[in-house]
Amino acid sequence: MTGLQDDVLEDLAEAVNYRRWLVSLATPHLGNDPLEVGSGIGLYAEEWRAAGVSRLTVSEADPSRLAALRERFREDAAVVVRELIVPVAEQAAYSSVAAYNVLEHIADDRVALAGLRDLVRPGGLVVVLVPAFPSAMSRFDRDIGHHRRYRKRSLRAVAAGAGLEVEVLKHVNCVGLLGWYVVMKLLRGRPRAGALLTAYDRLFVPVLRRIEARWEPPFGQSLLLVARRL
Repeated sequence: MTGLQDDVLEDLAEAVNYRRWLVSLATPHLGNDPLEVGSGIGLYAEEWRAAGVSRLTVSEADPSRLAALRERFREDAAVVVRELIVPVAEQAAYSSVAAYNVLEHIADDRVALAGLRDLVRPGGLVVVLVPAFPSAMSRFDRDIGHHRRYRKRSLRAVAAGAGLEVEVLKHVNCVGLLGWYVVMKLLRGRPRAGALLTAYDRLFVPVLRRIEARWEPPFGQSLLLVARRL
């Protein structure tokens, strides 16, 4: 499973516009001392630094990705790299926690989200991106270790059970969900680098980003949650 996850991370590195879109959704909520959980090889973190986040802690549980993070940010004193395993069993006082495509990998997502809550100071925010719609569950989802895909009501319930107050809950990437049904569900594929991904990233993503900034779609490939610790 780890090998597949690493392959997908490398392949999706080419989706620059898509990554910057997702980064932009969290940036206004990060505050002055954010933590990213499940940072992978540091692609989102690198974009957050470029977007003006002045201080950032990144974390990983996998040793090879942890080593990749240390190498990527070796010369950036504003980025702290640490090992962190979810569910988290500690308390901290970060301004926010961002966890993109993490929660769906954890068997007990309520406990996992409560652990993320405990990493932020009172009034701090937890920003989560997860895959949407159980009907889109594919062989790829299962192979990469997804326990579930979410609906708005299920993610809202998990957040409430974790002691968080929902401030933003919305679908992201409406066209991507349609493509997911075709490529992942029907054709049993997986995300790959190549001409199709490059075309989608260059031609469709900039347009979708502008449209969804003004209009909240009723469906999407992912769900974005921003929730506050009271």
